[in-house]
Amino acid sequence: MSTVTINGNVSFWWTQLGLPTRRQKLPGSRTADVCIVGGGYTGLWTAYYLKKRMPSLDVVILESEFAGFGASGRNGGWLTNSITGGRRQYLSTSTHGEVERMQKLMNEAVDEVIRVAGEHNIQADIHKGGELSIATTPAQLRRLSALATAERLWRESGLVELSADETQERIRIPSALGGTWHPHCARIHPAKLVRGLAQTVESLGVTIYESTTVSEIRPHQARTDAGTVTAEIVIRATEGFTANLRHEHRTWLPMNSSLIVTEPLTDSQWNSIGWEGRETLGNFAHVYMYAQRTFDNRIAFGGRGNPYRFGSRTDKDGATQVKTIASLREALVTFFPAAEEVPIAHAWSGVLGVPRDWAATMGLNRATGLGWAGGYVGTGVTTTNMAGRTLADLVLQRETEHTRLPWVGHMSRKWECEPLRWLAVQGIYRAYNQADKREQGGRAETSILAKIADVVAGRH
Repeated sequence: MSTVTINGNVSFWWTQLGLPTRRQKLPGSRTADVCIVGGGYTGLWTAYYLKKRMPSLDVVILESEFAGFGASGRNGGWLTNSITGGRRQYLSTSTHGEVERMQKLMNEAVDEVIRVAGEHNIQADIHKGGELSIATTPAQLRRLSALATAERLWRESGLVELSADETQERIRIPSALGGTWHPHCARIHPAKLVRGLAQTVESLGVTIYESTTVSEIRPHQARTDAGTVTAEIVIRATEGFTANLRHEHRTWLPMNSSLIVTEPLTDSQWNSIGWEGRETLGNFAHVYMYAQRTFDNRIAFGGRGNPYRFGSRTDKDGATQVKTIASLREALVTFFPAAEEVPIAHAWSGVLGVPRDWAATMGLNRATGLGWAGGYVGTGVTTTNMAGRTLADLVLQRETEHTRLPWVGHMSRKWECEPLRWLAVQGIYRAYNQADKREQGGRAETSILAKIADVVAGRH
């Protein structure tokens, strides 16, 4: 049963709420104290903390579609503590203690998002059940064991290694050989969170202009199709859509990720599966999956489909290829045989921003007034909150523990020109897919194809 009721329409999350009525378009050129380009989580969190810390600031957000149109309203709903690209990459420039502190702040950021949602009555279906990752092949199990050993060196990790039986007690997945779990993750409804956050910043006095496309960001200026906003500080918070800006085409690669969501499962089907803890669910494959049990008892299940469109093109409505839907459906049923007869209600896709070294970054050039944050590679739901607080501190010239974090001011080299970029990404994901297939055949060690792909991708 690979048919789908709705394909695209931005996302299931937004379709469930109803696409929002657009806010006003920028009526013409104007000035502001701070201009934020991008109405997703990063831009909204930055505006929130700026106004909380200095209510007199004139803060403007420019959004080409509507607030939450991009990854913020399409993601898998993981509010987790993951540091983009992993902690290890920061040890070359920072001490173990500094990176440990970074992890502690990420753990706390999960609770900060939950706290703010509660304070402002943002009903986002939040449930903090932790994050469960499973191994379904011998090679994945070896990677799981290696990760668990490495995590013991980090006090703030919280990771627990689970046996096959312990994993099955949480979620009954027939092929699970073992798992890991940590407590620093919550399931959310992405669109409910971004909608509530947008309404909250408006109540604080932030002006959000929608249907306003920024074509170029220059020192102290954001140029749009409706006029220019001039501000002391201009912040780029465009994540996967950064390539659409002039001079930013090769800054971050817009990587596609796709999801499907089922119709609600019956009590009998849930009794077969378990998942009472409503943990978010991932795995140790090279082309990994991610899933959640939704508030209304559906399964949302995601992974990579067509990972990259030539020329860094981005879609508008989130439509997903039929073969990607079928692939996700097949994987879902492999994990959850009880869901085999459950119809797929919705499929959609979105783009996330990938720096060349897979490391998130945020910063502010005081001389030009240009700030930025992003490159979250799919781990942005929590990181955007950290970015918002960091950018607010940088704008207000406050030296804090956030402004001293290793990713502040980090710069990645640009991606290669086409067609090298397209060829490299296609080759990388073909290699990852082939590596997974070889491992599913019983191979006990990580395939050399995956190791080569990691090097080419810049993830080694």
